[in-house]
Amino acid sequence: MPFIPHTEDDVREMLAAIGVERITALYDEIPAELLRDGVDGMPPGLSEAAVQALAMDRAARDTVALNFLGAGAYEHHIPAAVWQLAARGEFYTAYTPYQPEASQGTLQVIYEFQSMMTALTAMDVANASLYDGASALGEAVLMAVRAHRRSRSRTVLVPRSLHPHWRGVLRALTAPQEIVVEEIPFDGTRGTVDPEALAPWAGRDVTAVVIPQPNFFGMLEEVDRLTDWAHAQGALAIAAVNPVALAVLAPPGRWGGKGADIVVGEGQPLGVPLSSGGPYFGFLCTRKALVRQMPGRLVGRTLDVEGREGFVLTLQAREQHIRRSKATSNICTNQGLMVTAATIHMALLGPEGLRRVAVASHNNAQALAERLCALDGVGRRFAGPGFHEVALRLPAAPGPILERLLEAGILGGLDLGRYYPELADTVLVCATETKGEADLARYAEALAQALATD
Repeated sequence: MPFIPHTEDDVREMLAAIGVERITALYDEIPAELLRDGVDGMPPGLSEAAVQALAMDRAARDTVALNFLGAGAYEHHIPAAVWQLAARGEFYTAYTPYQPEASQGTLQVIYEFQSMMTALTAMDVANASLYDGASALGEAVLMAVRAHRRSRSRTVLVPRSLHPHWRGVLRALTAPQEIVVEEIPFDGTRGTVDPEALAPWAGRDVTAVVIPQPNFFGMLEEVDRLTDWAHAQGALAIAAVNPVALAVLAPPGRWGGKGADIVVGEGQPLGVPLSSGGPYFGFLCTRKALVRQMPGRLVGRTLDVEGREGFVLTLQAREQHIRRSKATSNICTNQGLMVTAATIHMALLGPEGLRRVAVASHNNAQALAERLCALDGVGRRFAGPGFHEVALRLPAAPGPILERLLEAGILGGLDLGRYYPELADTVLVCATETKGEADLARYAEALAQALATD
């Protein structure tokens, strides 16, 4: 985008047109005690040439490491066609269809995305995305509180085996709403929630129960028992899932006797690259009975008066579309570009292709764990089935070991002690379909050298 500065004459002309003498008059309604003369720690401005030199210096420091780090952001192969198509101007610059009749292409992409997500999760409806998986969970909890009117406690049970960042975002979004978030402990042997640990909440007024699959440690929760327990207590079941894993695992809509009520997840594994933290997108699916409480929009397919197929915004419960007091969410948006990429990605892979990705990722993770556990002092932290992440106990503090691996060009995993003090000797490693035998061997050799240094 070109830089087009306003001259002083331009500024004076615009101010005169709106009847003010200076730009600061546009903000005179802000209380004086909230105004600041400057920003603390902000360095002085640089010239364009200096900024370019600084940016090039920073870019030159970037390195490409062999990646075994997952923990919520995953490296998957993205076919070249995905972003070749998603980056076309028709998609790349489109934001949201405020005039839906003029945005048939965008609406059709969203409709196809929603159809794919409902098929993947075995739910009735899907919305047109949210900011990311963590905020999608927050929205799901707010949705559950609105929908479950018989529950007065506004209490939500959340396993400690859920991603710690997701739990943090959930608390930030729900605390102003006076929603009580209570954490369920995980079993130290299996790394999952023991359904018996829910006994303290039996018979109490619980609004919803969050059920991750797989959980933060890559382990598979007993989703059928947890879902049935939630429903037996009169609570809603909220599934937090990895979409790739759903290609081989039972979909949330079929968990237990009745299935989950709301499903959320992070869509990044579906065609979105690891790009300095984002942007990502969250998805939310639910049952038809709860659709009126679903945040965001719902795109539908219909026929016009001449019998031609067309796409419309069937539901649009955003504050931009309806009165703020009746909106189900005022932070929901359509991460349209990411959704477009995910839709193309899933269309290219198809159900069988996505299943192959999931199987290859699982097999690589298990093969990596076997190689690493053959080293002295390294062992699996948890017993039981998992997906493409494994928690490994190390014979020394993970921090220095991971630093040595990074020096060798390997992102070796996540030090779980940063979030779980009881796992201070444990590292979480991930392997997807992007890894080959040579990659696994290189990691094992580098870890053996890193351990030998101690």
